[in-house]
Amino acid sequence: MIPNMNDRLPLPTLLSQVLVAFTVEFDNEAERQMPHRTTSHGSSSGSLPAPWLVSLAMWENCMRFVGEEGISVSTLEELAHTRTNLNGMERWRYIKVAPNPADPRPKPPRRDWLIRATPGGRKAQEIWRPLFGTIEKRWKARFGEDELDQLTESLVALISQFNTELPDCLPILGYGLFSRAGDKEKPASAGRKEDEASRLPLSAMLSRALLAFAIEFERESDLSLAISANVVRVLDENGVRARDLPRLSGVSKELIKVSLGWLGKRRCVVVEPDPTAEATKLVRLTSKGREAQKAYRQLLGVIEDRWVARFGKDAIRNLRESLQRLVGEPSEAVSVVPRIGALPRRLAGLRSKARRASALSDDHAPRGLPGRQLAQRALFLSWWRAAFELFRPVEYDA
Repeated sequence: MIPNMNDRLPLPTLLSQVLVAFTVEFDNEAERQMPHRTTSHGSSSGSLPAPWLVSLAMWENCMRFVGEEGISVSTLEELAHTRTNLNGMERWRYIKVAPNPADPRPKPPRRDWLIRATPGGRKAQEIWRPLFGTIEKRWKARFGEDELDQLTESLVALISQFNTELPDCLPILGYGLFSRAGDKEKPASAGRKEDEASRLPLSAMLSRALLAFAIEFERESDLSLAISANVVRVLDENGVRARDLPRLSGVSKELIKVSLGWLGKRRCVVVEPDPTAEATKLVRLTSKGREAQKAYRQLLGVIEDRWVARFGKDAIRNLRESLQRLVGEPSEAVSVVPRIGALPRRLAGLRSKARRASALSDDHAPRGLPGRQLAQRALFLSWWRAAFELFRPVEYDA
C-alpha cells in the first residue's frame, strides 16, 4: 500500500479509473453508431468511405474544432491547447490537410495549411457531438443524479482554480511519457472561470484534473507519472517476470518495452535471465529504482496535501469522496491495476483495448461502471513517435 496516503487509492488513480470508464462507454457507443473500419473486422455497413475507429480524445483535440470552412493547423493547436495526430487523422480519413487556396504564397508553411473534414469525418462529428450528454444521462440513471451532480460540483470547484490553460483530454505524450501542456495563464475572474468549467463535459473535467496532477508530479520527479504508476509500482528488487508485467500493470507489452527501455537507460532496472525458467527474463529494480519507487509513493501524498492547502480542504475531500463512491473501496485486488494509464499500441486508429483484467475481481470492480472486470486502463498516452495509442474498447457486459 502507499505510505502517507492512509491506505487510500491515490487521487490520480481515482480520476483515472472514472475517466477510463467514461471513455470506454463513450467509444463503445460511438463504435455502435458510426460507420467505420478496423484491421480485424474491415468496414461496417454504410455508404460513405468508412474512417478508422478513433477515440473521444480525437474529438477533443481535433474534430470538434474543424468547422465547415476548415481551420488552420496553428489555430487548431491554439484552441485545443495540445497537439493532435494530423497525419493519423488524415490517413484514417477524418480530415484533409492542404494549403489554403486563398493563400497567395507558393509554399506556405504547414502551420498555415487548412484542415477540412471529409464526409466520413463530418458524419463522425454528428455522432460524437451529442454523446457526452448521452453518457452523462446514462450515468445519472445508473449512479443517481445527486451522485453525478456532486462529482461535477467537486470537479468544478477544483479546476476553476487552475490558472493554466489545459486541454479537454489528456495529451499525446512524448518520449519518457512525460505530460505536456501550455503555460498560458488564464486572466479570467474566479466567477467566470467557474462558469466556464461548469459547461465542460465530465470527461474534460476529469482530464484537466488528472493532467494538472501529472504535470505537478513531473516537475519534481525524474520519472513520469505514467511510468512510475504503471511499471515502477509493480516491480521489486527480487525480480518480476517480464512476460507478467502486462498482466500486473494492465498495459500493453509494447508500452512495457518502451518504459523498460527508458528505465534501463537511467539504471533504474535491470533485465536478466530467469534462472528458474528457460527463455524467460526477469526485471528487477536497482537501488536507484527502489529510491524512485519510494519517491513516487511519497510524492503522491505530498502533492495531494499541497492541493488541500492550495485549493481548499473541502474541495479535495469532496472530490475524493465523490470519486471513491464510484470506484469502490481499495483492495489488494484493485491495487495491482494501473494507477494512471498507459495504452496498448494499435495501428488501427487512436483507441485502446479495455482488457478484462484477471487482477480485478468481480467483487472489487467499480460499482456499476461498464464491464465488471474492466481494468483501470491507460489514459491517452503515447511515446516519442507513436502518436496513435488511445482507447479501443472491447465489448463489455451490460
